[in-house]
Amino acid sequence: MKVSREQMAENRHRILAEASRLFKDRGFDQVSVAEVMQAAGLTHGGFYGHFSSKSDLIAQTLEHALAGDSGVSRGFDAYLESYLSPRHRDRAATGCPTAALASDTRQQPAKSRTAMAAGLQAQIARITDSLSDQCSQDSRRAAIGSWSAMVGAMILARAVDDGALSDEILEQTRAWISKAQQP
Repeated sequence: MKVSREQMAENRHRILAEASRLFKDRGFDQVSVAEVMQAAGLTHGGFYGHFSSKSDLIAQTLEHALAGDSGVSRGFDAYLESYLSPRHRDRAATGCPTAALASDTRQQPAKSRTAMAAGLQAQIARITDSLSDQCSQDSRRAAIGSWSAMVGAMILARAVDDGALSDEILEQTRAWISKAQQP
């Protein structure tokens, strides 16, 4: 049975969405192609109609996950508050792909690292635009520093089994970034 182009596109989108969720939740190495396809409601055999390998799936998933609107459009302060929250920390599967996957991406082929770099550039540009009240060079520096601190804090907050310390990491990083943004 031949599948229409529209159905192929819809299937591909479902595969990428489920791969993103699973990879963010468990990491690249802990998720099989069969699990991704099952989560997408498709058979394992259909995988190679969309991707040449698991590495290709990883690279395309990163492109897909990092291309979405980050929420910065609501304003930097609202984004900071939302990003460095216990809710975001506790929902890795639906949260930031950078915090969930950047470290694992280091071990992936160049195509995946290129996708991560493009996603980082785009996020830095969005944050820079949201901090436009500063001069151009300073707003880019503030964007890079803030984004790096936010991602690092999220990684650390998720890594510890001490709830109070995890909350403190989020709260103090949020306060530090907020203070740094004041004129």
